[in-house]
Amino acid sequence: MSDPAILVLNAGSSSIKFALFASGAEPSRHDRLCDGECVGIGHEPRLMASDHRGMPLISRNLPLRATHEEALAILLDWLSQEFSQTELVAVGHRVVHGGRVYTEPVRIDDAVVENLRRLVPLAPLHQPHHLATIASMHPDVLQVACFDTAFHRTQSAIETMYALPRALSEEGIRRYGFHGLSYEYIASVLPEIVGSTLAEGRVVVAHLGSGASMCAMYRRKSVATTMGFTALDGLPMAQRCGALDPGVVLYLMQEKGMSAAAIADVLYRQSGLLGVSGISDDMQVLLTSNDEHGRAAVDLFVYRIARELGSLAAVVGGLDALVFTAGIGENEPEIRRRVCEHAAWLGIAIDNEANERHGPRITSESSKTSAWVIPTDEDLMIARHTWAVLSA
Repeated sequence: MSDPAILVLNAGSSSIKFALFASGAEPSRHDRLCDGECVGIGHEPRLMASDHRGMPLISRNLPLRATHEEALAILLDWLSQEFSQTELVAVGHRVVHGGRVYTEPVRIDDAVVENLRRLVPLAPLHQPHHLATIASMHPDVLQVACFDTAFHRTQSAIETMYALPRALSEEGIRRYGFHGLSYEYIASVLPEIVGSTLAEGRVVVAHLGSGASMCAMYRRKSVATTMGFTALDGLPMAQRCGALDPGVVLYLMQEKGMSAAAIADVLYRQSGLLGVSGISDDMQVLLTSNDEHGRAAVDLFVYRIARELGSLAAVVGGLDALVFTAGIGENEPEIRRRVCEHAAWLGIAIDNEANERHGPRITSESSKTSAWVIPTDEDLMIARHTWAVLSA
């Protein structure tokens, strides 16, 4: 008999990240069979994958300008050959926006697809590709949508409110928050890493990657986060602007004559680290650059993190622990050091040697407030949610 397996898919604007988990029981980190991604979709796509030990399994070019659907078909065919002793019993999808409707993982059917389609304007970089990937799967395979917004359902009504006419709020214009699957994973492992008492305290998690946000937790529940109605808000990111006076958008429309599509392209694809530096959206490139604009991009990124940290600490009434996660948070000690130095007023005293080793604890024993590096695992979170729906 074949062993059951769950496939996790995370479709982006030009990529499909994936992971395959054995699913005889609730998946753990030890049940990962492989992971990888199809990158460069629409241009020069390439399929790459590694096994559970990180050893390469495949790295090959796909047909030029292959679409998401075509790349997924090649990926599924490769998985069926490479893992011929497994049976795909379910597929879990990372879905960025669940709106007001979805506050927990849900089995995908036609009604769910239609609801997700209505949310495309709120997540234009991600939602269309989630839908395309869902539509490309065999109809007999159970599919589960896991939402980046769901973890933030515990926030208060005041926290999610904008000062807009009530009719607009009732239509769903409110703060949702994102990166919830990452925050949910961090919340699940906090007790084993930082201790049960600290885990239940006032914790701010900084998810710093090409998309970046921060979340204040108390008792491992979301209290406040930096992203709002869309994943464009909050911190400056690789190519996204982050928090912006809405008057800037009006100015671009009225004075510059820019269309909505042109403005969206500026805010989503030409801003952030790329826009400020004019060089790159890659933090490693900027950290080694001598260009003044490159340095300014890094300075702004750190400054905004430090400023948001103060705001989030105020919401939960102090700070017991700061956690860094995601690509930049896990791998760039210079960014962590600078953020922690800005946060010395919160009682953070960094241990530079521990920081260079990537922790997990990167503050001194005498530090009033501790700081940590905890790798996130959104794929495992999605696999667990999918297994739970499958089991039910």
